[in-house]
Amino acid sequence: MSRVLLVEDQTNVRRSMALLLEQDGHVVIEAATAAEAMRIADSTRVDVLVTDVRTGGSHDGVDLLRDIRARDCDVEVVLITAFGTIDDAVGAMKAGAYDYLTKPADPDRLLITVRRAAERAELAREVRRLRAHVSDEERIVAVSREMQQVLASVAQLAMTDSTVLITGESGTGKELIARALYAQSARRQHRFVPINCGGIPEGLLETELFGHRKGAFTGAVADKKGLLEEADGGVLFLDEIGEMPAPMQVRLLRFLQGGEVRRTGDTTTRRVDVRLVAATHRNLDEEIAAGRFRQDFYYRINVVGVRIPPLRERTDDIPPLAEFFLRRHSTRLRRPMEGISGGALALLQSHPWPGNARELENAIERAVNLASGPVLTEGDLPASVTLQARTAASQADPPDERTRLIEALEQARWNQSRAASQLGMSRTTLWRKMRELRIRA
Repeated sequence: MSRVLLVEDQTNVRRSMALLLEQDGHVVIEAATAAEAMRIADSTRVDVLVTDVRTGGSHDGVDLLRDIRARDCDVEVVLITAFGTIDDAVGAMKAGAYDYLTKPADPDRLLITVRRAAERAELAREVRRLRAHVSDEERIVAVSREMQQVLASVAQLAMTDSTVLITGESGTGKELIARALYAQSARRQHRFVPINCGGIPEGLLETELFGHRKGAFTGAVADKKGLLEEADGGVLFLDEIGEMPAPMQVRLLRFLQGGEVRRTGDTTTRRVDVRLVAATHRNLDEEIAAGRFRQDFYYRINVVGVRIPPLRERTDDIPPLAEFFLRRHSTRLRRPMEGISGGALALLQSHPWPGNARELENAIERAVNLASGPVLTEGDLPASVTLQARTAASQADPPDERTRLIEALEQARWNQSRAASQLGMSRTTLWRKMRELRIRA
């Protein structure tokens, strides 16, 4: 149940909005002024702040937004504004507001907006709890709703011991998700043991997983503990499990059913407590139909499935990922960089990234190496990115609206008033279109 702090100085308006939100299942706390709202926020958890831009007194809604988010960055803010204060709303959106509504607020629009803001606040808190256990090298950069839902699922699954199958295209970060699952779990005091099933020859995979006794075969000069025993109490991560040979699938299935390990050449078994997390970029249903993957083994490893969407399905993650990779590689390469230009970000967001985050990181690393200045520009990006964008632009006749707006903003050095004048529209219309088309100022 979400907690909504409602700030409105007109008592009748505030009461009617509060009743509407309460009927929708929210706990509503009312305040007449920004000062009163801050006193409430200091003493109770708030998920969503709904406030008029003009609250009266020395503090307005924008000041309140900044103050409350400085105390709790997971609070989502919905602004109510009259048409005459639309510019204030624009500034507030830049300051971090979730959305804004114009007066008088449409009841259905108000309910939908607050519901979505509450969901986002809940997801953000779950993600923050998850990230608290993840090191900088394993940091998951994600702002999109799609990835926040993935991380929220991971936070829930971390509290269980069920076997998890992570699916996603190459380069989407399947091992990062597996490590996040481990880092949030009670097993984090023990080992996380990764193995790439496609990177080890079939003849060696068995001894890698199960170990062997001295003399079991030529070259076995000593007893060797397998990775299943190494992971006792922790997590074994089987990457690219779709590459696992059928005989190994059978042996691992027996382990999953009984929890016992017998080293190659040994006559005794050892009981181990391991949580199995697997990952694959293959479609295992198709592999089963083709006879390359056992159906009974599939049911054992796919108790709970987590799908990581490709980067092209979550373009909101591209700018923060690019900035993250920029910081990482500019530090590593000792090449101080200040940021990425708007035009370059637009190109990055328009590229389909078949290699996903791994391909994006490679592109940013290359650009940092060859950058002509402290800000990455379109000319610094790899030809694979710029050429595809030019090809798409040449095929589009006329250019799409997003491209047209970005070109005008670039020419106007991102001065929105000047760009709006060039485009023959009002600044408010331009701002709305930028928001709809996800163009970041």
